[in-house]
Amino acid sequence: MSTVATSFGIEEALQQLGIQEINYGTSTGNNWLPGNDTLASYSPVDGTLIGKVTITSKEEYEQVMQTATQAFKTWRLMPAPQRGEIVRQFGEALRALKAPLGKLVSYEMGKSYQEGLGEVQEMIDICDFAVGLSRQLHGLTMHSERPGHRMYEQYHPLGVVGIISAFNFPVAVWSWNTALAWICGDVCVWKPSEKAPLCGIACQKIAAKVFEKNNLPEGISCLINGDYKVGEMMTTDKRIPLISATGSTRMGKIVAKTVGERLGKSLLELGGNNAIIVTPDADIKMTVIGAVFGAVGTAGQRCTSTRRLIIHESIYDKVKEALVAAYGQLRIGNPLDENNHVGPLIDTDAVAMYNKALEKVKAEGGTLLVEGGVLEGDGYESGCYVKPAIAEAKNSFEIVQHETFAPVLYLLKYSGEVENAIELQNGVVQGLSSAIMTNNLREAERFLSHSGSDCGIANVNIGTSGAEIGGAFGGEKETGGGRESGSDAWKVYMRRQTNTINYTTKLPLAQGIKFDL
Repeated sequence: MSTVATSFGIEEALQQLGIQEINYGTSTGNNWLPGNDTLASYSPVDGTLIGKVTITSKEEYEQVMQTATQAFKTWRLMPAPQRGEIVRQFGEALRALKAPLGKLVSYEMGKSYQEGLGEVQEMIDICDFAVGLSRQLHGLTMHSERPGHRMYEQYHPLGVVGIISAFNFPVAVWSWNTALAWICGDVCVWKPSEKAPLCGIACQKIAAKVFEKNNLPEGISCLINGDYKVGEMMTTDKRIPLISATGSTRMGKIVAKTVGERLGKSLLELGGNNAIIVTPDADIKMTVIGAVFGAVGTAGQRCTSTRRLIIHESIYDKVKEALVAAYGQLRIGNPLDENNHVGPLIDTDAVAMYNKALEKVKAEGGTLLVEGGVLEGDGYESGCYVKPAIAEAKNSFEIVQHETFAPVLYLLKYSGEVENAIELQNGVVQGLSSAIMTNNLREAERFLSHSGSDCGIANVNIGTSGAEIGGAFGGEKETGGGRESGSDAWKVYMRRQTNTINYTTKLPLAQGIKFDL
């Protein structure tokens, strides 16, 4: 292990989580299948090899699916509140291991330790939410047009839910899906990102102990590992009625087409190109805090990261100056050191994408207010640390229309009424998160109206990132239309059934149709 790993307790955290030098990457619970080929996980923090994970073969995948489909037959018959109790125990296990799991998230993915802890807290929160929800999986009762009949609807579990998660939230997004799917009576097969596979190993080990303790069968929580080829095993598998996939829009289109061809269902959480509108009535201090955290948090690698700041011309210079000054205070470095604000990008491929974005914005006529660049020297040996950049640009620039998964913030100017800013905000193909900074009630309500923000998330006087568990999370347009986490997102993990009961001795037909024999 490196000096960083030793100094910040990574070795101890890995031991607590059961992470080895070589980890079996395929699991049906406590049964881990050995595999042959491996993929390596290097920390973007210091470039150290953390561990290796075996890749799931076709034969192992088939074993996983057979075990999962068999487990579903048992799990679906357990009363939902009892399934909720299992999820409650999983949440307690996460509480006990919050610190080491948060540290692994930080070290393997590169986000700050506080954000790593926050991600594990999201897992705990969704478990708490799911426990209460396990007693509220209710349908509606309707009045029948036929006398002596009762109509109602109920929800049944789907079966095996396939989950494909991204590197930027290597544990939380899985839990958003899994906690709800479990209380709905589904079993889950999860393929974590190949860029953060050890987080998946850790979560599977935690869950497996809970299921074993309760004498539940293998297959309720399953894990597979590998690249897109392993993901294709799930997307083409007719035994999986729902695929929940988080990642790029390009990936989501492939998943949607593949799953749609077999008439399966997709839950897609894809790219964002999120904007904050700053009106003349905005609180500048609040605006700067929200914009900076949204733009540089997780090194700009959130689907909800702030990409665009749409500022009214009357306060444009004032906001610009405040932002440039704030960026001058940012500390970039080891994310396990809580004195730092910004950690590394996930890998050198992400760094190359960042550099191309900066070149592109200049080529299109933009101006860099805060120069970017790759950091070198002591503490930056991994080659993954970059400087957060600010550019003056236009919404019509090709690079501005594109989501760059890196800390690049574009400043756009608008004039006139707030409607003009809303038009700019909506003028991209993505539709995930949005925000407006204003103390003007009319502007806020206009932003939230039917002709306002076209995004799945619309905030007033807070930034674009930092969603809470209680609300459904997701976006429109090329963000995919999916909804996870709170509200009634649980319904996607179930199938709806309408029931009609005739408690008379006659058989009247609907719409008054006569059919006498």
